[in-house]
Amino acid sequence: MASRPPRPATPGDESSPLLRSPSPSPSILSAASPPSSSASSSFSSSSSSSLRSPSSSRRKIRRARQTTSLLSALLSALCAGSITIFSLYGAVLQQRLRYSQFEVNGLASAASIAMYAPVPLLGYLCDRAGPAPLSLLAALTFGGGYAGAAAAYARAEGVVKNGGGGSASAAAARHWYVLMVLAFVSIGVGTCAMYMSAVATCAKNFGRGKHRGLAVALPIAAFGLSGMWLSQVGSRLFPNRDLPSGAESEVDVVRFFVFLAVLLVAVGVVGAFGLKIVDEEDLIEEAVEELERSGILDGSAIFTPGRTENGGYGAIERADPFDELEDVKGPEEEEARLKKQWVLNAETRRFLTDHTMWCFALGFFLMIGPGEAFINNMGTVIKALYPPNLHYEGRPTSAATHVSIVGITSTAIRLLTGSLTDLLAPSPKARHVQIASTTTSNNDRLSPATGRFTVSRVTFLLFFAALLSLGLAGLASGFVQNHGDRFWIVSGLVGAGYGAVFSLTPIIITVIWGVENFATNWGIVAMFPALGATLWGVVYSAVYQAAAGRGLQPVSSLSSPPAESLANDGDADDNLCYGQACYAPAFWAMAASVWVACALVLWAWKGRNGWAQRGVVV
Repeated sequence: MASRPPRPATPGDESSPLLRSPSPSPSILSAASPPSSSASSSFSSSSSSSLRSPSSSRRKIRRARQTTSLLSALLSALCAGSITIFSLYGAVLQQRLRYSQFEVNGLASAASIAMYAPVPLLGYLCDRAGPAPLSLLAALTFGGGYAGAAAAYARAEGVVKNGGGGSASAAAARHWYVLMVLAFVSIGVGTCAMYMSAVATCAKNFGRGKHRGLAVALPIAAFGLSGMWLSQVGSRLFPNRDLPSGAESEVDVVRFFVFLAVLLVAVGVVGAFGLKIVDEEDLIEEAVEELERSGILDGSAIFTPGRTENGGYGAIERADPFDELEDVKGPEEEEARLKKQWVLNAETRRFLTDHTMWCFALGFFLMIGPGEAFINNMGTVIKALYPPNLHYEGRPTSAATHVSIVGITSTAIRLLTGSLTDLLAPSPKARHVQIASTTTSNNDRLSPATGRFTVSRVTFLLFFAALLSLGLAGLASGFVQNHGDRFWIVSGLVGAGYGAVFSLTPIIITVIWGVENFATNWGIVAMFPALGATLWGVVYSAVYQAAAGRGLQPVSSLSSPPAESLANDGDADDNLCYGQACYAPAFWAMAASVWVACALVLWAWKGRNGWAQRGVVV
C-alpha cells in the first residue's frame, strides 16, 4: 500500500519554529488516528516545556553575561582612580624635585584636563563601538604614563641630589618636567577611558530598571574607593626607605609608579574582554518605539539612509565616521546599524539643544572644580597647618590618611545616594529619554508614584552640594589651622559632597535623557570639571605662592597658640608656605562657587521652562 507523502508545513508551523520535531515515518502517519484529549494535553505540555526551556536558558546566559560585565566594570572602576591620590606624592614632588606650587599644580591640571577633555569623544566611541576598545586604550595610556612618570622622577631626583639640592640643581631638574607633564596627560586619558567604559557598561546593562540609581552609583563608588585603597598600598607597601629615622613617612614614588603601571595594564586587558553591553539591540528597539510614539521623529527615516533633502536623523549617508570600517554588512546588520545611528544622533541633538542641560552642566562645573582642587592640593594644605616654628605633641596628620577619609566618605555617600534615590525619588514611566510632546499628555508619559513620600534627586544634589561648601568654608575660616586633628571634619564633608555630586549628576542624566546615548551625554557634561579643576588649581597656586613670597604674615586669631605664615629662609624650602594665609582666600572663593552652582541647578529644575514646568520627573 502506498504511503502518504509528508504533510506540508503550515503557516502555524512556521510561526513556532521551537515546536518543530523530526518528521515521523510515513507508516506511522498512515496508521495514526485522531489524537485523544490526553495525547493533545501531553503534546501541549511538551510544547509548552520546549518553549520555556530555550527562554529560560537564554535568561541564564543573559544573567551570566551581565554578571561578568558587572564584575569587570567594578574591577576597572576600583583601579581607575589612581589620579585621585595625587596629593599622596604631590608634596614629595615639591620637596624632592624642588617644584614650585605652580609646577605641582601644573601636573595635576594636565592630568585633569586630559581626564575630562576627551570625555565627549571617548563617550561617542563607547556608544558606537562598545566599552572594550576604551579599556584597551586605558591599558596602553596608563602603562606608558606611569612608566614615563617613574623615569622622569628618577632622572630629576638624581639631578637634584648630584647638584646638592640648591636652586641651580632644581633648575637643571626641570628639564625633565616636560616628560612628567606628558606622562600625566597620558594618565589622565587612561583614567577617562577606564572610568567611562565601566560606568557606561553598568548604566546600559542595568540602567532601565527600578534600581537605575544603584546601577550607576556602583562603579562611581568603586572609582572613589580606588583612591582609598591605592593610597594605603602606596604608603604602607611602598614607603621611602632612604629617609632618616624619625622623619615623616613618604611614598617611594618610583616604585609606586611602576606598580601602578603593571596593575593598570593588566586591568585594562581584562576589561577589553569582560566589558560587554548585553542585548543592546533590544535597548535600541525600545528607544526607537518611544521616540516614534512621541511624534518627534519619523521611523521611516531609518530605512532611507541616502535621503538628505529633509535633514532628518538617520537621513545622512555615512554620517558616522566608524561606518567606513563596516562597509560589508548583511541586510539585517545594516538595518540594525542604521537604527542605532538614528537613535543616537537624535538623542544627541535633543540633549545639546536642551537649555536646561547647559544650566545643569555649568552648575556641575562650579561644584566639582573646587572639590577637585581640594583633593589635588590636600598635601600642601596639610603641611601649611603646621608652621615649623611651633612644637606639636604627637605626629602630624598625613595626606594618606585624608585621601582615605575622602575615599571612604565619597564611596559610602555614592552608594547611599544611589540607593536612596531608587527608594525615595519619583520614577518616570518612560524608560528612555523623557520628551515633552504635544501628542502625549503628562499623565500618559510620566508616572510619578502617588500616595507615597518622594524626594527629588535634585533635592539630594543640592543638599550634598551644601555640605561640600560647608567643608570648604570651614577650612577657609581657620577652623583647622594649627589643629590638624580637626582636618577629618573638612575632608569628610568635602568627600561626602564631592562623591554625591559625582554620583547624582550621571543618575539625573539617565533619568531625564535616557541610557542608550549615556556615554555621549555624560561625556559632554563631564568635560566641564576639567576647566573647573584647572581654574581653581591656578587660583590656589596663586594664593599659595603669593603668601610664600610675602614671608611673615599674621595668622588667624582663631589659631592657638599664636602662629605665623612664613616661607622658610633656607634655600631648600623657599617655595613652601605655612599658615592660614596660604589657602584661606582660595577656599572662600571655592565655597562661593558652589553656592552659585546650586542656584543654577535650582533654575534648571524650577525656573522658566525648567524640568518642573515641562513635567519631567526627576
